[in-house]
Amino acid sequence: MSTADTFPLDGGCDCRNLRYRMQAAPLFVHCCHCRWCQRESGASFALNAMIEADRVRVLEGEPDLIDTPSESGYGQKIARCPKCRIAVWSNYGGAGPVMKFVRVGTLDEPDHLPPDIHIYTASKQPWVVLPEGTPAVPEYYDRKLYWPAESLARFKLMLPQIEAHRATLRHRKNG
Repeated sequence: MSTADTFPLDGGCDCRNLRYRMQAAPLFVHCCHCRWCQRESGASFALNAMIEADRVRVLEGEPDLIDTPSESGYGQKIARCPKCRIAVWSNYGGAGPVMKFVRVGTLDEPDHLPPDIHIYTASKQPWVVLPEGTPAVPEYYDRKLYWPAESLARFKLMLPQIEAHRATLRHRKNG
């Protein structure tokens, strides 16, 4: 489990060409069981730590940002090592470059970030057993019901940037 003194946490790709540092605790950690995440990861779920982009610092290398489709229709940019192609984080279309969804498995010490919630459990693999004590929802959820107050406050500070990004997306779509 993570505590304030756990951070920063470092991570990176398999070949160590790309290294990054999460400078603070994430807002929330999702274990997503949607079919898109299953297909994209090649696994039964994706474990993503949501964090403000400016709290993730690249230490070595520079990721390739790969545009991929998403169920929302806004797409996502997946940051991959240009050499070994490991995905280290995503920027989803809704929040754009303002928020990173760090792939927890790419951290040097991923054990510090267990899921805060399991989402899209309606499409989870039937043999995946969810742990008791961790919230689980069939689709998405209302963050006000699950996020800690500190994370909600941090998210509120990002909202103007997220709204500006969404306005740019609407303008591109309509223009």
